[in-house]
Amino acid sequence: MTEFLILAVIVLAVLWFFNREKIKQKFFPEKEKNYTIDDKFNSDKREREKEIDHLLSKMGKNGINDLSAKDRKRLDELSKH
Repeated sequence: MTEFLILAVIVLAVLWFFNREKIKQKFFPEKEKNYTIDDKFNSDKREREKEIDHLLSKMGKNGINDLSAKDRKRLDELSKH
């Protein structure tokens, strides 16, 4: 019986070790890091730029024909900002 308890503690410790980031996020979620309006604006701008870059790289060598209709619409929306 003692060996089973020791084994269970070891297994739990290993599981906790490999999942500690998920556990940390569940019980202590990160708070909003944007402290000012400028920080929020810059953060949103970076996110839009990342999405535009992703869509442009998705187009690849064949041009706009590689994008789906949904992706084309999203690229048009993002480019208007």
